[in-house]
Amino acid sequence: MATLPCPLARLPDSPTEADLEAVYMQRGGDLVACDAARQLAVDTLVAERALQDRWRKARDGRR
Repeated sequence: MATLPCPLARLPDSPTEADLEAVYMQRGGDLVACDAARQLAVDTLVAERALQDRWRKARDGRR
């Protein structure tokens, strides 16, 4: 997920002022959701690597 581009709302071909306001708000929400998804992906990767490091350390300590 962290490597995929974030989908962002776009203005229609002939936007009105209401379209501009709506897309502005939608893009803000899109950016917040995208940032949260990317942060979750990074946090998951870091946690997985920490578990792997602990497992390797425990395994090497038994030898």
